[in-house]
Amino acid sequence: MNSFTIKDIESLTGIKAHTIRIWEQRYKLLRPKRKDTNHRVYSNAELKHMLRIAYLYRHGYKISKIAVMTEEEIRRQSLDEAGQKGPHLQQVYVNQLVEAMIDFDQVRFEKIFHNTLLRMGFEQAMLKVIYPYLEKVGLLWLADCVIPAQEHFASNIIRKKLMVAIDGLDMPPEDGEKFLLFLPEGEFHEIPLLFAQYLMKKHGCAVVNFGANVPLEDLRFYVERKRVDHVYTHIITNFPQKTLDHLVKDLGKHFPSVPVTISGPQVSRITASLPANIMLLNTLTEMVDFARRKVML
Repeated sequence: MNSFTIKDIESLTGIKAHTIRIWEQRYKLLRPKRKDTNHRVYSNAELKHMLRIAYLYRHGYKISKIAVMTEEEIRRQSLDEAGQKGPHLQQVYVNQLVEAMIDFDQVRFEKIFHNTLLRMGFEQAMLKVIYPYLEKVGLLWLADCVIPAQEHFASNIIRKKLMVAIDGLDMPPEDGEKFLLFLPEGEFHEIPLLFAQYLMKKHGCAVVNFGANVPLEDLRFYVERKRVDHVYTHIITNFPQKTLDHLVKDLGKHFPSVPVTISGPQVSRITASLPANIMLLNTLTEMVDFARRKVML
């Protein structure tokens, strides 16, 4: 049984805490328990209920209308409203993945993932469902996670799916461009790096992925012995400013003749002067375009 603060509910539903309090007082939508400090505490079921309410609210339903619906009517209406296609259905998938994660329901989580793949294909499922899902629960772009136990549960399933998808792609030609992928020491969020690997391999690039928490000395040892045309990394963890700036300087110093690309939400915090071989990608769109090889160095 998990419990959530009103700030957790705000983060996961996108509904402001102040608005949630008003809805509780005026419409009795939720009846949270109280801690000894009088702070609200919400259950799994209440979070899932609020996710469905938030979905209907964003799609034009007045809160006064939602308030007179039963819990089952809200659940059914949120599915009916999605229909069979388009962005509404994508949001339903996102909410369903959150619910399955909260309950540690692996069978349901994988079934929802499978349904998105059938409807959209792997790449679009990642972009339109999995990435928004990761953003919602604070797995990808946030430095600190709302519910770490569920993070590990869900991210390992997604990681497994990505690795299977990568393995299923055709081998690139031997003379193709060769990428070395890694996450620096202290960085463990592999999903964006694996998705970049999928896109690069799909578009004909050879990729060697060193994985998470890699010392730069290990990369240098490899680069001195094997051909590498490009080094790529992705940063999510909220490292201290000095750590980020030192990483950029060290990458420029260790690999002066190899182009290095750094993507992720933390690159906007980099203040160090960029060495000539370093390129930063600030947004998901830039990262995807680069990984598809639309951006060429």
